[in-house]
Amino acid sequence: MKGDRVEVVIDAGGATRTYEVEATRAGRRVEVTHGRGIVEVTELTRGGTPVRTARFMAARVLALVEHPAPRPAQQDDARVTHLPRPA
Repeated sequence: MKGDRVEVVIDAGGATRTYEVEATRAGRRVEVTHGRGIVEVTELTRGGTPVRTARFMAARVLALVEHPAPRPAQQDDARVTHLPRPA
């Protein structure tokens, strides 16, 4: 969804570097895959065609944070029933 983004913090030899990949248009999404020592963050279209890809060595990745786009509250979210606490 537009606005979804993934933040990747890597070790760059004594310092840290931060990279962000964001879904820039409506209908695009960001996917994270990892395997064989590589972390890959890809922005995809609705059909699954990659628009841009960032690859990092897994040993250098310090943090990988997914930030979903703010979504409007749904109607059923407003009706939360709190359960009574047991005595």
